[in-house]
Amino acid sequence: MYGTFWALVPPLFAIVLALITKEVYSSLFFGVLIGALFAAGFNPVQTLNLIVVDGLSVSVSDLAGNLCFLVILGILVALVNKTGSSAAFGRWAEKNIKSRVGVQIATFILGVLIFIDDYFNCLTVGSVMRPVTDRQRISRAKLAYLIDATAAPVCMIAPISSWAAAVAGVADDLGTGITGIELFVRAIPYNFYSLLTFVFIIALVSMRFDYGPMALAEQSARLNGDLGALEGSSEQEDNQKGKILDLVLPVVVLIVAVFFAMLYAGGYYGETAWIGPENTGNLIAAFGDTDAFIALPWGGLIALIFSFIYFLLRRTVTFKEMTECIPQGFVAMVPPILILVLATSLKTMTSSLGAAEFVHDLMIGASSGLYSLLPAVIFVVAVVLAFATGTSWGTFGILIPIVTAIFPSDSKLLIIGISACLAGAVCGDHCSPISDTTIMASAGAQVEHVSHVSTQLPYAMTVAAVSFVTYIVAGFVQNWVVSIITGVVLTVAALFVLRSVSAKKA
Repeated sequence: MYGTFWALVPPLFAIVLALITKEVYSSLFFGVLIGALFAAGFNPVQTLNLIVVDGLSVSVSDLAGNLCFLVILGILVALVNKTGSSAAFGRWAEKNIKSRVGVQIATFILGVLIFIDDYFNCLTVGSVMRPVTDRQRISRAKLAYLIDATAAPVCMIAPISSWAAAVAGVADDLGTGITGIELFVRAIPYNFYSLLTFVFIIALVSMRFDYGPMALAEQSARLNGDLGALEGSSEQEDNQKGKILDLVLPVVVLIVAVFFAMLYAGGYYGETAWIGPENTGNLIAAFGDTDAFIALPWGGLIALIFSFIYFLLRRTVTFKEMTECIPQGFVAMVPPILILVLATSLKTMTSSLGAAEFVHDLMIGASSGLYSLLPAVIFVVAVVLAFATGTSWGTFGILIPIVTAIFPSDSKLLIIGISACLAGAVCGDHCSPISDTTIMASAGAQVEHVSHVSTQLPYAMTVAAVSFVTYIVAGFVQNWVVSIITGVVLTVAALFVLRSVSAKKA
């Protein structure tokens, strides 16, 4: 089974089961169980050992930093809600943003502005915009899509982000003669899935229509007020002392704290326990070597302590009320934490079955022919791999060394191929029910995870289809301007066709 298609069977089984049963916890667990059975050769004792030791225990250990950040952010959201500032922001938005279109565009813009990290993006945008979208009767499924469709894509085209750092780390020292960060920057204009997703969102919102399961969710929200929210997630504290500044200030402190924490974790300020003095004073190198698992909890803890002190001085809430937010925030984050641990365990099983070797052989076989079509092939392989494994970082970690081995270092197709790899990784991550970012988007919007996955899938696949055609064009013309114009035209044309089909069905 090692290094064959069987390596992708456990995650595919979990994904299909989740879509059928609408229940994600047992689906992920059965995926982990099947992967462990395959890896252990159906030995029951070894299977349990793989699940408990190599799967769950290692996942909790590896994710410790992110799990801490999730709990801290959950507490911060509960605290901000307790002050009534979310309700105050909602009242302000109701007066100043009059339409559903305006609210959705505002959500999109906020998502684009928070480009440092996708986890941070999902949870921050969700907590800020939930009360605003609720007042305009925008479904939580639509909010989750807007969050998810900006989080990973904007991180993948932002040179200063945890994703850029990850790509640079993988792409360095591969014999291309180009530094990892330079390769990342040169690939941005060809990252069609990320760029066309932004075009798709603006066009879709401006045209005021939806299709597929999202249309039903939006219709139910608009006509019946059924937002599809998780139980208790629509409740807001009626605290008249709360002001918009009480919401904005903690978020700004969080952003600034995370930014400087990422620099610290990358060694910008000097030698640390985990990195030497080589990055001191070097901004690009520091971001290239940063560790988001360290920086996110650092930034979150600073913002939380600041918020406690600030709200005490403001006398918006009592100390007792603030301490009540600690268990509330933790409880709110239990579902995404559980999903994240199970999903990471499933990725471990997939890796132990040789998924990387299977994809390597597949790519090398494809490179022998269809040379100009290879970027489109790379895009599809990256989509499938990221969808099945639920990790975009793992996907480009596997594929980037393969892509650099296929194309000459002086070839324009090398840049296009790297872009196709990164775009496909984002696309598969965007679609996958077991992806970290998809899970975080559901948590940020406070919506059932399977509902988010099923409603956004047709949207993501529409952009994926257009991106695939655009990569075919790019492989032959090797010009990003011509290619992106082609992609934009195809995206808008596809939406007009879909609107016409939807109108006929109605």
